[in-house]
Order: sequence, then structure tokens, then C-alpha cells
Amino acid sequence: MAMEIKLSNQVANEQIWGKNAILSFTETSAIIHLKPQENLILIQKAARKLRNQGIKQAKLTGEGWNWQYCWAFQQGFYSSKQEYQLTFPDLPKLEQRQLTNLVDCSQFTREIINLPATVITPEQLAQRAAQFITQQAEKVNQSRAVKYHILNNDQLHRQGYLGIWNVGKGSVNPPVMLQLDFNPTGDEQAPVLASLVGKGITFDSGGYSLKPSNSMDTMRSDMGGAALLTGALGLAIAQGLKQRVKLYLCCAENMVSSHAFKLGDIIEYRNGVSVEVLNTDAEGRLVLADGLIDADKDNAKLMIDCATLTGAAKVAVGNDYHSVLTMDDKLAQALFTAAEQSNEPFWRLPFAERHRGQIDSAFADIANVGSVPVGAGASTATAFLSYFVQNYQQHWLHIDCSATFCKSGNALWAAGATGLGIQTLATLLLNQQGD
Repeated sequence: MAMEIKLSNQVANEQIWGKNAILSFTETSAIIHLKPQENLILIQKAARKLRNQGIKQAKLTGEGWNWQYCWAFQQGFYSSKQEYQLTFPDLPKLEQRQLTNLVDCSQFTREIINLPATVITPEQLAQRAAQFITQQAEKVNQSRAVKYHILNNDQLHRQGYLGIWNVGKGSVNPPVMLQLDFNPTGDEQAPVLASLVGKGITFDSGGYSLKPSNSMDTMRSDMGGAALLTGALGLAIAQGLKQRVKLYLCCAENMVSSHAFKLGDIIEYRNGVSVEVLNTDAEGRLVLADGLIDADKDNAKLMIDCATLTGAAKVAVGNDYHSVLTMDDKLAQALFTAAEQSNEPFWRLPFAERHRGQIDSAFADIANVGSVPVGAGASTATAFLSYFVQNYQQHWLHIDCSATFCKSGNALWAAGATGLGIQTLATLLLNQQGD
């Protein structure tokens, strides 16, 4: 039987439930005690507390529930094992649609990150992402607007996608690249509003720069950038995206074998930039480079890439924020406006011209890791990517997805994927089409 969950603006009885209690209970229900300015986080925390107490079935009842409150509760109540049941109250039609779209896209994003790498291979990631976008387009009668192509291992090699190909060639599961075009205008010459590039490393052993076990055990999540962008684009489509957006997912496994790429290898990219591999665990930027070269040709209004790219970003902001790096202040402000509208945390880290000079190589144009003794890892990783964006000072935003995955549960999230950021990026796309 589902536990009823109600909202109250009254303070919980301190003598029974303790000081500043956010939950109290009757025989049949749990009551969340709201506080001004804290309600969304408070509701998510309450949902997490209930799950930690073994509650698996909940029904949101009574007055006060809106779609934002329902969404906050769902975020905290979610479990990677999917062994729960949550019933929402009746909401106005528009609110119900907003909530349903959020839940669907969040569920896709979190589940595909949480599934093991034996299930989500590079090919599976590309296929499932394309199918998901098509399904979201079907909801709004736009299925014909979706066209996509998946480049296989041989095509990647023949056509010069050598970053993805080199990183993925050591695995029995070959690398692929998803090239998806959502064009609801019906005009093949329509301008591109946004080009999105996602890191889709479905498992990262570190390659010959091998990770220790306690750093490798979460590497099913190294395709979090690809999942985040797919979920965000799907949400934007379901909520009425009317302009053209392209999606590039760079998918590979980074494994150790006799075929794997090695330290000291030189990769010659299609735009003429040569890269010396000095660390095979800095592979995400190598695959993203191929996607950015393609995205750059679209002449889009904005380019966004998302990746679980550096440990440095996670050290800086933990699991609490996604990190934002760009030289375009106007675009950064647009992102933070969308984040505020979506109640999701992002934090800006520095990226300046000086960082582009901190990835020197003695044998190639640049190296895939910083060349200074104590470098800003997230910033130099962004600097590397900038060599594959012609006008990197404008219209390009890099997101280092620090808040993609929690190794262990906390007060807000269950262990595993958070899905955090899909609402912000969808809102950004929708806001940009109106400018």
C-alpha cells in the first residue's frame, strides 16, 4: 500500500519530531513541513529520507502540490534499481505535460548512465539515443524531423575521425559516432540553432594510463555528457522546440589490449591539428575533437559540448555543480539564466587565452594533457578543445559534467546518475530560439 505524502506550512512538533524536522508522520501518511525559499531542496531531501527508511510506494496527495514540487520529490525518490512506485496528484493539463516530459527524459538519462557497460556499448548508446530522440519527436508529431546516421568503425577510419577511432580501437566493442539532425522546419537549408557534442565513453579503463579500481568502478558513467545532451534535446523537443538542432555523440570504450592506442602516439585530425598522446586516460577530449570539427561546420548560433571530462572539475565543485567554461560572457549568462529558471546548480570556471599555451608538445602541435607543472586541469582540457573550434571566443560553451554521477547516495540523490542539467540545457535551447 502506498504511503500518502502531504505538504504543510506548519512547523513540525519539536517535542515529538525534533528541532527543524522536515518530516512528521501519522498512521497513514508522511507530512513534509515546508519553509519559504527552501521548498524544492527540502522536498527532495524528504523524498530521499523516505526512500532511506525503506518506503517504496508513495502517493502525493492533498493541497499545495505543483509540478515543481512533484518534480523535486521524484528526483529524491528515484532509485537506480527502479524498485519504486510514485503516484502524482492531478495537475492542470500544462503542468501535467511539463512534469511528464521531465520524468520521461530524466528517466532515460539516469537509466542509460546507470546501466552497465556490458549493456551500453558504443553502438547501443548511439542507437538508444537516436531512438529516444525519435520517440520524443513522435510525441509532438515531428518524427519526420529526425534524421540520423551512425558511423561505424571502418567509416570512422576511412573518413578521418581518428580521435574516436584511436580511443576505441583497443576494445572488442568498436567505436561509433552518432550524427543526428532534428529539423522541424522541413527546409534542408534551414540555419542551425545549436550544435551539441557529447562525450560517449561507455567505459573508461584509462587505457595504458590505467585507473586504479576505486576510480574505475564508476566509469560506466563516462558517457554522462552524451546522455545529458540527449535527454536535454529530447526534453526541448517535447516542450516545443521549433528550430533546427544537430547532435553529435562520440562513442567509444577506452580499453587495454594489443590494439589499444599508446602514449607517444600522434593523432592527425581533419582540421590539420596534430596531437601527441601523453596520457591515454585523457581520452575524452580526443573523441570530442572529432565531434567539434563537425559541429563547427554547422555555423550554428551556439555550440555546446558536454563531458565528464576532468577530475579537476570535480575537485573544484564536487558532485554539487556542473562546471561551465567559455570566453563568451553573453552565452554564459544565458546558461546561468536557464539554470536559475530550472533550479539547477552550475558554476563557472576560468578559461582564458593563457590556457591555450599550456598544452605544448615537442612532437606535435599540442598534447592531450597540460604541460605546466601545476596546471588548471579543467581549463587546459577546455583549451585543448578550443583548437577544434575556429571561433572559440564566441558562441561556444563547454560543460564539464561534474554532477552527473554520485558514487554513493547523499541527502539529495541516490547512488548513481542524477540527470541534473537536462532541464537547464533544454531551457537554454528554448530561450535561444526566441532571441
